[in-house]
Amino acid sequence: MTVLCSTVDTRGAAFAKNREDMLGLVAELRAIEAKGRAEEESKRKNYVKRGQLLPRERIMRLLDRRSPWLELSTLAGYKMHDDRDGALAGGNMIIGIGYVSGVRCIVTASNSAIKGGTIAPMGLHKALRAQEIALEQKLPAVSLVESGGANLLYQSEIFIPGGRTFANQARASAAGIPQITVVHGSSTAGGAYMPGLSDYVIMVRGRAKVFLAGPPLLLAATGEVALDEDLGGAEMHTRIAGTGEFLAEDDADALRIARDVMRGIGWNDGLPPRPPRAVKAPLYDPDELCGVVPVDYRKPVDCREIIARVVDASEFVEFKGEYDRQTICGHATIAGVRVGVVGNNGPITVQGSTKTGQFIQLCCQSNLPIVYLMNTTGYMVGSASERGGIVKHGSKMIQAVANAHVPQITIVVGGSFGAGNYGMCGRGFGPAFIFSWPNARTAVMGGEQAAKVMSIVTREKWKRAGKVFDESDEGMLSAIESTIVSQFETESHAFVTSARLFDDGIIDPRDTRKVLAYVLSICDEARARTLQPTSYGVARL
Repeated sequence: MTVLCSTVDTRGAAFAKNREDMLGLVAELRAIEAKGRAEEESKRKNYVKRGQLLPRERIMRLLDRRSPWLELSTLAGYKMHDDRDGALAGGNMIIGIGYVSGVRCIVTASNSAIKGGTIAPMGLHKALRAQEIALEQKLPAVSLVESGGANLLYQSEIFIPGGRTFANQARASAAGIPQITVVHGSSTAGGAYMPGLSDYVIMVRGRAKVFLAGPPLLLAATGEVALDEDLGGAEMHTRIAGTGEFLAEDDADALRIARDVMRGIGWNDGLPPRPPRAVKAPLYDPDELCGVVPVDYRKPVDCREIIARVVDASEFVEFKGEYDRQTICGHATIAGVRVGVVGNNGPITVQGSTKTGQFIQLCCQSNLPIVYLMNTTGYMVGSASERGGIVKHGSKMIQAVANAHVPQITIVVGGSFGAGNYGMCGRGFGPAFIFSWPNARTAVMGGEQAAKVMSIVTREKWKRAGKVFDESDEGMLSAIESTIVSQFETESHAFVTSARLFDDGIIDPRDTRKVLAYVLSICDEARARTLQPTSYGVARL
C-alpha cells in the first residue's frame, strides 16, 4: 500500500481559520439540536407526574449500555411547516441505529414531548427512510410509540405516503425482519395499524390506547359511549383482542420486555463466524479534518488530505492517478473493511467520468463497498468538453453508479452541484447511507451561475423585443441577480437540505471515520445475513 503524505500545515493561519469556521458550524448544529432537547426537557414534570419516561430516556433504557448509537436526520423538518424557530427540528421523531440485547436495530421513537408526538410531514418521510434502511440492511425494528397521530393541519401531505409505512411493515415482516413495538401511550386511528402490523407488541398498563376510533369519534359516528380503557386499553388488547402479546406495568418494564424479546429471537445466531479484522489508525489525526477543508466550497482542497485522515494507516492505492487529476479513485481500508474510494478535486471531466465508471465496475467485480467523498461543482462544461463527449461519458459514470450492486456510502464534504450530485451517488441514487458535513452545499448550480444565467436570458429576451437599456434596467437586473444569489445561498445550505432529507444527517467532520466504520459494518453484516422470508408476513390469527 502507498502511504499518503499530507502537505497541510496544521500550525498555519489557513488551517486555524478553516478550523474556527468549521467548528462554528458544528456549534450551530449542536445549538439547534439542543433547542429541541430543551423543548423536550421542559415537559419532564408532566412525564414524572404520570409515571412515564421521556422519549429519549426510553431509548437509553432500551439500548445496551456504552454501545454505539447513530442518530439519523436530527434536522428533519427544520424551519418547515409549523417549526418557526428550529425548536421542532427532527420531525417529532427520534430515529437511529443502536444495539438492543447485542442486536443492531433501527430504533424509532415518537417524540411525544413535542406536540404530543403528532406526525409531521418530514417526520413521516424520516420514518419511511428508516424503514428503507431496515429492509436494505436487514435490521430488526424497535418502535416506541406514543403519538397523537397525523398532524391534521398537513393531512394532505401525510395521508397517502403514510399508508406506505404500513405496506413497508407488512413487507418487512414477510422478508423475515422482526418488528417489535412498545405502545407507551396513544396509537390511535390510522396509527393503530402500526402495532397491528408489528410482529411483537408490548403495551403499558393504564397508558396504552389503541383503537381505530376514540370515544369522541365513536360517539359522533355511532352514538356508542365507551371509555378509553375499555375501548382500546392495554388490558383489553392483551387479554381479549389479542393485539398485544405482553402487558407491562410501566415504561421501564415495557423496555425490559422489549430487550427480552430481542434476546429471545436469537437474531444473531445464524450469522457465520467472522474473524476479527486488523484495524490501524490513520497516520494523521481525524480531528484535523476541521482545519483541512475550508467551509467555502469555492476554495480548492485536495481530497487526498481527507482520505489520509479517514482510512487505515493512511494507506491508499490510487487508480489511474496520471489519467485524470480532478477525480480521485483508489483502494483503501476503513476500520478493517476494504473499500473503493472516489473523491473530487474539482469538476468531473471526460477522463474523470470514464475513469470513475471503470473503477466502480471493478469495485463491483471485487465486491467492494464504495465510499464517495463528494465536493464538486458538477461535470465540466465548455465546447472542448462537449466535443470530447462529456454527456456520453458522464452518462456512463451515472449508469455505473445507478447499477452498482455493492454498498455505496456518500459523505458530502463540500459542494454538491448539478449532475455531479448524481455521478457522486447523491440521495436520488439510493446510497446505503449519505451524510453531510455542516459546510456542504447542494443545488442544481451555484447561486452566482444561476443569477448570471437568468440575467443573460432576460437581456436576450429584451433585445429580441427591441428594448433599449437604461440605468434603471441595469439596476433591476442587478437586484434580480442579488435576490437569486441570496435564494440559492439559503436553499443550498446544509441545514436546509438536511431538513428536506437530502441526507441521513449532518455529522461533525471529526466523526467521519467513526461514522463510516459503523455504517460499513452494518452493510457488511447485512451481506452476511440470511433471512427467513415468508409469503405473507406474520399476522395475528
